[in-house]
Amino acid sequence: MPSTPLPSPSFFSPTAQSVHNRLALLQTGALQQAILNSANFSIMATDAKGVIQIFNLGAERMLGYAAADVVDKITPADMSDPQEVVDRAQTLTQELGTPITPGFEALAFKASRGIEDIYELTYIRKDRSRLPVVVSVTALRDAQDDIIGYLLTGTDNTARKQIEAERVRLENVLLKKNLELENARQAAEVANQGKSDFLSSMSHELRSPLNAILGFGQLLESGRPELTPAQRASVNQILKAGWYLLELINEILDLALIESGRLSLSLEPTSLHDVLQDCEAMMAAQAQQRGVTLQFEAVDPDCFVSADRTRLKQVLINLLSNAIKYNKANGTATVSTQRTAAGRMRVSVRDSGEGLPAEKLAQLFQSFNRLGQESGSEEGTGIGLVVCRRLMELMQGEIGVHSTLGLGSVFWFELDLAAAPQWLPSSPQDRAQATLPEPLHTPMHTLLYVEDNRANLELMVQLVARQSDLRLLGAPDAVRGIAMARAHLPDLILMDINLPGISGVQALHMLRADPRTAHIPVLALSANAMPRDIEAGLAAGFYRYLTKPIRVNECLQAIAQGIELATVYSRSIS
Repeated sequence: MPSTPLPSPSFFSPTAQSVHNRLALLQTGALQQAILNSANFSIMATDAKGVIQIFNLGAERMLGYAAADVVDKITPADMSDPQEVVDRAQTLTQELGTPITPGFEALAFKASRGIEDIYELTYIRKDRSRLPVVVSVTALRDAQDDIIGYLLTGTDNTARKQIEAERVRLENVLLKKNLELENARQAAEVANQGKSDFLSSMSHELRSPLNAILGFGQLLESGRPELTPAQRASVNQILKAGWYLLELINEILDLALIESGRLSLSLEPTSLHDVLQDCEAMMAAQAQQRGVTLQFEAVDPDCFVSADRTRLKQVLINLLSNAIKYNKANGTATVSTQRTAAGRMRVSVRDSGEGLPAEKLAQLFQSFNRLGQESGSEEGTGIGLVVCRRLMELMQGEIGVHSTLGLGSVFWFELDLAAAPQWLPSSPQDRAQATLPEPLHTPMHTLLYVEDNRANLELMVQLVARQSDLRLLGAPDAVRGIAMARAHLPDLILMDINLPGISGVQALHMLRADPRTAHIPVLALSANAMPRDIEAGLAAGFYRYLTKPIRVNECLQAIAQGIELATVYSRSIS
């Protein structure tokens, strides 16, 4: 037989390529071994029926079983939460439209159909504790593409589950807190509404008798024949007490509105020059009566601050009133202004009174604290400065005080400077109205007063009796008032708001809906004196809204304004 040729020497001498291939095979085997021995995730490989064939180190560590405990004995479904396996089978049955049996089929069905499948599952450890995992299932196929088994890779999902549970817990806590806050907000709203309604009712009930007291007091003061000195002194005491009580009511209501958050302000460029002029005119008589000299330093007419004009005047008048009341005999009260580097205007009210020690300065802005003046001769509520501070805060301002014993005090406040408002040029109609001739005098004007309170009606009867060109008709309720308005067509209607049956606002709407009475100006006279009441009344269509107790001169001016409106209307249709 011919001899077998020996292999080439190169067969025994490995080439670079063969070395590379051998190293690659070794590295691949090492990689596979590293994966199988990894303790960070579980790997289970099963046969086609789902029976475990490989159970890696990670699976042993995570589940507590040794490989010998499970290989060739159970399926992964046997170590899974039974209810979750049942639920998954039902879900897949509905999703895929084919019956799926609870067990390993439920875990591997999608993978057997070539569908990528990653889901959450709970494994039951050997010690019966639970382990949440994220499972990825892959079908293993041979060269003929037949399934020969399945690979299940599991990652510990405990941390994510804990984070998710904590997130849910925090969401529930937040939801509960939000619910509590909402309930608290609604309760506060109800309480505030109840408080507002109570304040409105209290204001009305107090103002109605005050209207009669102050109204008749003013009539007595200015009546004929003139009062004797003793009578005048008594009337003065009645009026002084009445106006003080009204001031107390107004300040308490203001403070309650502010603290309930229901006081609305209209911040706009406000002429400081005009406001100071108004306050000087309003306080001059009080200062003269007390022997105090008022001094207002000049202020630029083009100086505007961001403020609510009415509330700014309220603050100034309060500070001026205190500077006059708590001054010394023949003292001075000086108002000065100064621009600050922060773009603000500081207004200071300086008095020449006794001044205040540091311990009393610290108590100045406390409600009902009069700093020991309760037993003094000066009346006060101890509320005014508190209201001033709250108003300044609402106007984004600041208020403070400096005082020196024996030399007096300086109360000051600061407000942001504002640009002067840009006025639109007047229209031809505005210019024409501005140049209307004075209304011709008419011998008699008819007023209709709709009022259910006999004392208030009698007060108006006596007030009108002093005017030779006015006559008054009275109606005790809105129904009769509307009937009298249609029958007599008065020049002006005075309307109470709280009337029996139909309210004054409803009566106004009915008068406006009737062509015969739609043109008649209607003046509101009401003890409903809350800001929202006044705003609602003006919005309803009253040309003016006066609150009780009425001031005689203010009431006469409002009546004159209404008669002028009626006269202009009469001319327009003649």
